[in-house]
Amino acid sequence: MKRYGKARVGIGLGLVLCAVLASGAVFAEVQVLPDTELMVEGKKITGQSRLLRHPAVKELLASFHRAESALQKKNLDDLMEFYAPGYNYHGLKASDVRRVWDEVFTHYKALSSLHLLSDIKVLQVDSRLRAEVTCTGGLYGTDERTGTRITLDSWFREVHYLVKEDGVWRFLGNAGEAPTAAPFSSAPHHPLF
Repeated sequence: MKRYGKARVGIGLGLVLCAVLASGAVFAEVQVLPDTELMVEGKKITGQSRLLRHPAVKELLASFHRAESALQKKNLDDLMEFYAPGYNYHGLKASDVRRVWDEVFTHYKALSSLHLLSDIKVLQVDSRLRAEVTCTGGLYGTDERTGTRITLDSWFREVHYLVKEDGVWRFLGNAGEAPTAAPFSSAPHHPLF
């Protein structure tokens, strides 16, 4: 994608996020953006309708939708099915994420999220299928105590790594090197999506 194309995507994503946040709406949205590219086995697939028909994209979207459904129901056990047993985000493991989600469910209501997928790569790594999904979005909630609507987490063109295990895609972590421990001052909600 040329420099201007990426700038347009960035501006467009920013405008979508601003409009959604300003509306205060409660939603769980996972979208494949029109300019998304899919790379599978070294082959590039473009065109939103072609992408949406591809089996790997259908399966990835189904996993995100299951996680979104669990989020809406505040069902911690079902939500944790989205995370791979080997999940690692800067030293935080699935058990740490479970604790953070439990705190989110306790302190916030009307939870909603947005996932705008802009690039998807599916590749074979050590005899397992892995996906690298570039995503922009956020996690929002209303504070139980104050009634204030806030952003719990947001991300811009973050690369989510997923692995296919037992026939479903599970979240493995995000781009970047994973240090052995999370810094004390790190934001507690960032590893959630």
